[in-house]
Amino acid sequence: MAKQDYYQTLGVGRDANQEALKKAYRALAMKFHPDRNPGDHTAEQKFKDVSEAYDVLKDDQKRAAYDRFGHAAFENGGPRSNGGAGFNGAGFADIFEEMFGDFMGGGRRGQQASGRGSDLRYNMQITLEEAFAGKTATVRVPSSVKCEECNGSGGEKGSHPVNCPTCHGHGRTRMTQGFFTMERTCGNCGGTGKVIEKPCRGCSGGGRVRREKTLNVNIPAGVEDGTRIRLAGEGEAGLRSAPPGDLYIFLSVQAHRLFERDGPDLHCKVPVSMITATLGDTIEVPGVDGTRMRLAIPAGAQAGQQFRLRGKGMSVLRSTARGDFFVHLAVETPVNLSRKQQELLREFDKAGGKGKSHSPQAEGFFAKVKDLWQELKE
Repeated sequence: MAKQDYYQTLGVGRDANQEALKKAYRALAMKFHPDRNPGDHTAEQKFKDVSEAYDVLKDDQKRAAYDRFGHAAFENGGPRSNGGAGFNGAGFADIFEEMFGDFMGGGRRGQQASGRGSDLRYNMQITLEEAFAGKTATVRVPSSVKCEECNGSGGEKGSHPVNCPTCHGHGRTRMTQGFFTMERTCGNCGGTGKVIEKPCRGCSGGGRVRREKTLNVNIPAGVEDGTRIRLAGEGEAGLRSAPPGDLYIFLSVQAHRLFERDGPDLHCKVPVSMITATLGDTIEVPGVDGTRMRLAIPAGAQAGQQFRLRGKGMSVLRSTARGDFFVHLAVETPVNLSRKQQELLREFDKAGGKGKSHSPQAEGFFAKVKDLWQELKE
């Protein structure tokens, strides 16, 4: 007898997304599960069909093959779905884990990682100059380290781990309530399946003790605010010789009093006098590397005018290149003028030659304003 289309088996359209597939599968698996329908062979077969259909359609590669070739994609030695193995190959705990694994800490995947040391986070603040040049920093991290008395085994010398009496070495316990059978990590052995007959006195059987670790951290040149550095194996020690966790260094770059960073580029607002902007001159601006850079200001420079110094910005991470340095002019209006200086400025303003303008932008703007007012009157 020809197999029913997998999409029809689950009652979804061929364009159904993963969320719709999972929702349909959960409802049908609960409805036809043999534990809810004891002795009903029809329900058991429907459960097999539903499991087989979902196993294929939830896998993007299998689904693509099925959409193109149909059931023939899994015949004659082709890739088979696990659903074809029949119900005896998967207990209700497997189905429960498939449907509710997200709410139980990842099911068997969590068991495999059981005992691994926790990851640690360390927040470090550095200056912009340190981000430019890089540095080696020494950090002290409160952590768990391997117990030296038992070398991380958790037991006294000569003692050996034995099967946990609670889970009988499986690392998980099973609880049945109605038609539900739930598995959870064994609380007695922490999922390892083993317990220590004679716990180490130094670590009480955990294989690790609390201690502060001192580490040297290499911060490369060019790091940015929010950069994360991973130190593999420098987190907390694992339980009873299990793998240690990792240490993550999160960098925060302090705001600078002169420079503003934009990726690899630096921006600096430089005030100059009205005389310098008018007549032109050469000024010195500071670099992030401590150098002094000379910049020629042309006569008639305007406030807000931007000058670019190529290759004088920040270091680029994992590169020998550097960003650019942008100088933004801020022309400063004279203040605290004497009476004589004020008179000289008035004479300067009156001395403008006919047909020449000392302030073309201002005159052009007010000329447009005058035209606008004239148009409104008309």
